[in-house]
Amino acid sequence: MSLRVILRILGLLLMLFSLTMLPPILISLWFKDGVWQAFVTGIAITVVTGLLLYLPNRHARKELRIRDGFLIAAMFWTVLAMFGSLPLMLFGDESLSLTDAVFESFSGLTTTGATVIIGIDFLPQSILYYRQQLQWLGGMGIVVLAVAILPTLGVGGMALYRTEIPGPLKDSKLTPRITETAKALWYIYATLTITCMVAYMLAGMNWFDALGHSFSTVAIGGFSTHDSSIGYFDSATIELICIGFMLISAFSFSLHFIAWREKRLTHYFQDPEARFLMLFLLGLTVVTVVTLWLTQTYDTQLGLRHGLFEVVSVATTAGFAVADFSAWPGALPFLLFVAAFVGGCSGSTAGGMKVIRIILILKQGMREVMRLIHPNAVIAVKVGKVSVPDGIAQAVWGFFSVYVLLFFLMLVGVMATGVDQVTAWSTVGSALNNLGPALGDATSHYGSLPMLAKWILVVAMLLGRLEIFTVLVLFTPAFWRR
Repeated sequence: MSLRVILRILGLLLMLFSLTMLPPILISLWFKDGVWQAFVTGIAITVVTGLLLYLPNRHARKELRIRDGFLIAAMFWTVLAMFGSLPLMLFGDESLSLTDAVFESFSGLTTTGATVIIGIDFLPQSILYYRQQLQWLGGMGIVVLAVAILPTLGVGGMALYRTEIPGPLKDSKLTPRITETAKALWYIYATLTITCMVAYMLAGMNWFDALGHSFSTVAIGGFSTHDSSIGYFDSATIELICIGFMLISAFSFSLHFIAWREKRLTHYFQDPEARFLMLFLLGLTVVTVVTLWLTQTYDTQLGLRHGLFEVVSVATTAGFAVADFSAWPGALPFLLFVAAFVGGCSGSTAGGMKVIRIILILKQGMREVMRLIHPNAVIAVKVGKVSVPDGIAQAVWGFFSVYVLLFFLMLVGVMATGVDQVTAWSTVGSALNNLGPALGDATSHYGSLPMLAKWILVVAMLLGRLEIFTVLVLFTPAFWRR
């Protein structure tokens, strides 16, 4: 491991990130909201820091290994979110405190969508845009973007790519060259975003709301330019568009790549992970809508509309809202919230544990049942027609075990700050799954939580975004041995 090479790349990535503060300056000047200086200051601080890291190490060259990728990914997401919080602390009388600004920045970049802000409708337009842009950048990952456009990373790009792409199967590339793979992902991502924006505009949104919501929809983030989220527009057409793009973004981007390259759609129905997600969402929607009808919470049309939207929004970890599902009857709030633990497909912008892990856990459970019946049988775990190596199956159980343990530890930590049990477990689950909405006192926003609780949730967001092991490996003595 070469610390100088890592610092050089970290400096480059910080300078790259500083460029993302230029569009909010243009938005500020366009709307004359008077807060462009906050972004100028943010750029200056970020660029200077990046130069201080880059210049002393600019001649350091060495091929990156996967261990270097872990450190760079963890450091960069942490550092990036810290510097991303600068404009939120500097934009004027309504500026956020250090804790709240870091929380909001982490929430944006990890596509969690939890907010500490009260009165989003009254924020300056450039700040509103900046929050949405943070989610868009975090959706596909600024590190994958760097691999695509920074040739200085060279052949070591795979080390960064593997730490960034979510899911247990990270070694497959869509194209022979890793830089081409990263570019392909971003082309698809940008195309979906533009298409989503145009659809929103045709449905009645103004260009600013359409742009902002296309950012957070394709990123499955959940930030909105309004306190009422998608419910602000009260439009069934807009909600259907949002549902469609949330579903598309919850599928693996490798499936979108195949659709683009081979001009066919049948592989979506042939992919076991995509099929499981569609059936899971269909079953959950039926249960939710029927419950809303039987309890007379809504009439037939509104029950179908709100039920379908909230199921897709929560289960894919987007977190948009058209209704307060926490006030729904019976076990529905708990059921929907637990669905977010499943999340989307591996290689998607969704959070959660990922569908492929749930499939593998279920299949391994069935294998153990069959072994009780046939003790001497050799039973392979298959996803579709492909046998899954035991190493991956064991890694999934390891991930699940650590996931549950960390959830418990952070739950105890948040409760120790004085937060009630319902609020604590829902906020920790929401942060760890990069969901956003929570129950209890955090139903509307997270602003009333104690400061220490917010920092614990920041850690949970980072762990969820980098899928736990990318961060935890840094705390093992073996990682630091030569």
